[in-house]
Amino acid sequence: MVATSTRSAVKVIGAKGQILLGKKYAGRQVLVEEQEPGVWLVRTVTVLPDNERWLHESKAAADLERALAWATANPPDDANTEQLLEKLADGQG
Repeated sequence: MVATSTRSAVKVIGAKGQILLGKKYAGRQVLVEEQEPGVWLVRTVTVLPDNERWLHESKAAADLERALAWATANPPDDANTEQLLEKLADGQG
């Protein structure tokens, strides 16, 4: 069995319904679960927007890794800029 340590502190709920948890949690998102009236569990969370969820699927993650490896191996180069612009202007790009 793993021993866990908990710290307790008495906090006062302000007039606007706020509780200060300390600067180390400033800007963090938390999940507040009311387990029963007057009993809350507050946990820090990282929220993943629905429109970004695909980035965390294995195929997208693998594709992104491949793309980043390619970009690292092929740094930007201005050597053929004029040729590329002419090709694009001619509709060949």
